[in-house]
Amino acid sequence: MSFKFFDKLSQDFSELLNDEKEYNVVIEVDKEENKKSFTSHSVVLRYRSTYFTKELENIATNENHVKTIIKPNISAQIFEIILKYIYGGVVNIENIETKLIYELMIVANELEFEELSEKLGSYLKLLVAENSTKRRLDLDEPSTDYLHDTIKLQSKKIKTTTNNCNELKGLNRFYNDIITKHPNLIFESEDFTSLQEAALISILENDNLQLEEIKIWDYVVKWGIAQNPTLPKNLEEWSKENFKTLKTTLQQCLPLIRYFHISEKDIWEKLKPFRKILDIINEEHVAEISSWIDRKSTIYSLANVPYKLQFILRGSKDGFQPKTFWNMCGGHAGTIVIVKVAGTDEILGGYNPLAWDNTKKDFMETNDSFIFSLKNGNIQNSILSRVKIEKCEFALFYCGPDKQKTCGPCFGYG
Repeated sequence: MSFKFFDKLSQDFSELLNDEKEYNVVIEVDKEENKKSFTSHSVVLRYRSTYFTKELENIATNENHVKTIIKPNISAQIFEIILKYIYGGVVNIENIETKLIYELMIVANELEFEELSEKLGSYLKLLVAENSTKRRLDLDEPSTDYLHDTIKLQSKKIKTTTNNCNELKGLNRFYNDIITKHPNLIFESEDFTSLQEAALISILENDNLQLEEIKIWDYVVKWGIAQNPTLPKNLEEWSKENFKTLKTTLQQCLPLIRYFHISEKDIWEKLKPFRKILDIINEEHVAEISSWIDRKSTIYSLANVPYKLQFILRGSKDGFQPKTFWNMCGGHAGTIVIVKVAGTDEILGGYNPLAWDNTKKDFMETNDSFIFSLKNGNIQNSILSRVKIEKCEFALFYCGPDKQKTCGPCFGYG
């Protein structure tokens, strides 16, 4: 049997915080006009936080054997709470504004107090849920609109925390929960176009955003244009180089948009004006491939293309693993596989009129399958290669479940 006296222990250590006789660390916080110094003990800081362990190792002592840590980005009010947590293990947020609780979570994460950061994140998510309920019942008070203020603050903070995103465990989960349910408060924030690229990508990677895909497209284009203030205001005045500039800016974002969730009407109205920034095939390519499928001697005009392509799998979003192809494309017939060769203008592909079968291992017979290379960039002409009649029984190869981790779609044999 053991007796535990944690309350007394916490009280005694809290009193140690106020004992300035044997301190050996000074921590200066807040900006110059509000600068405040706190005294502390290196042995306590090191055993309570890996952050302070690393920080103290890189700081030399002065003539009085004291080390000074400077943290101008942390307010005195927040750091006083942190110190009380370090020494006594107690954080009292009963009468603290929600914004400050949020700031406290940011600082706790920065100083690698994961337990505190996680606890505050859970508390804030609970407040979000309560506030959302109030809003549904029309009981929310504008003066205490926690959600809106928190999201606005987050949209600013995410710019400075993105570089450490791999370390923002609980904090990132908190961000994602709110962004998923209330994406408009990020996208419509006055700070939206100031987001760093990595922050925007992190948001776009969330497949559960409760926002129409066409609106996401609009916001992404808005962000991209804002990063290039010299672009003409009137889209009709854009040159080829202007589109190339925007395409370069958005090259990491565009693959994350789920184009197959966008209506045909919106594609024509919203995407078509920016078709020059989209990869990997254009309308002319679609017309050419369609004519090959129907064995036409001339290429369909853009107005008469009989087929509409829909994404089943996009490697840049879903991954390039062979197993992903078989999982997502299994059972689909009349499919086109397209790849762009890295570092070149070359676009290669193949057409399969049959259904991909991920349950069997066999050669498939058809004389309607073909492979191709599309004209693009420096490549002046497309190349079409059809299955030879005498070898049509080897037109395609389905590798079977045992090989699908290493073998993707296979056109032709020998």
